[in-house]
Amino acid sequence: MPQIGMTPRVAVWKKNKATLWHYPAKKKRYSVPIVIVYSLINQPYIFDLGPGNSLIEAFGKEGYDIYLLDFGIPGYEDGNISLDEYILDYIQKGVQRVLRHSGAEEITLLGSCIGGTLAAMYAAIAEEPIKNLILTVSPIDFESVPQFDQWTEALREGRVSFDEILDVFQIVPAKAVKSGMRLMTSPVYVSPLLSLLYRADDEEYVKRWRRFNAWTNDHIPLTAGTIKQMADDLIIGNKLIKGTLKIRGKKAKLNKIKANLLVIASQSDRLVPKAMIDPIMGAVSSTDKTLHLLESGHAQMHYDDTLPTYYKEWLPERSGPIGP
Repeated sequence: MPQIGMTPRVAVWKKNKATLWHYPAKKKRYSVPIVIVYSLINQPYIFDLGPGNSLIEAFGKEGYDIYLLDFGIPGYEDGNISLDEYILDYIQKGVQRVLRHSGAEEITLLGSCIGGTLAAMYAAIAEEPIKNLILTVSPIDFESVPQFDQWTEALREGRVSFDEILDVFQIVPAKAVKSGMRLMTSPVYVSPLLSLLYRADDEEYVKRWRRFNAWTNDHIPLTAGTIKQMADDLIIGNKLIKGTLKIRGKKAKLNKIKANLLVIASQSDRLVPKAMIDPIMGAVSSTDKTLHLLESGHAQMHYDDTLPTYYKEWLPERSGPIGP
């Protein structure tokens, strides 16, 4: 198995199972650091699979300081951790640490998948200075949840509840999370295997494929508190887009977000279709906002050591260029 996560980094803050990693730029060219918040169900090393196969490496080469919040792997003892805790005790505290550690006056917050949903929730209550908010394939509007339509209907009608089971087990094991993802993506999941067979004589491609395949099989348990709050506040109540969400008593309204906004959605995403993402464009108060559509599916592997065009064109002028 090829090594994964080889970009130099240092831990600058820890809380419970979580670690805030700093990836220093090779030559710092921008004063606004990027803080990455990833999903709660997959490992964040998707951002740093290997040399020439790493978004973090590409950001570093362009001169951006990167901080990655790794939530870690929760255990039974963490069952009560809810979205409120992740947002206030982990993301907000992590951002505060980034500001102290970097000496920066503002940050770019990059949230991906459910991590982007959490980032949007946090940005809606944040007192910390967020200059740029980037959301990639992040569900915001849960009015229609295509892959869980029958479960969604049953939850909203009160015909099903998982609370008693969750109270006993406290976490949903990683194997169960993986099984749930496979149920939704199984027709699509065959295609990477076919591409491997087609390019089996390409040693570099095989290395990258193996790294990416390892990530797709490396899921993380979900806490009972998180699942309960997601069910109540997002699936049943759809409170984030409706403006009725509260995070530990604080009103989290998307119209409080004024940061420069870049939203990245995918035309072929079965897990989080565009309809779940683009309503945020009309909900925020940002005057500088861009929606970029990709042709790929939900998970994107970074194939080289250069930044994707949508980052390279959008970020520099909004990141406080220091100079040549």
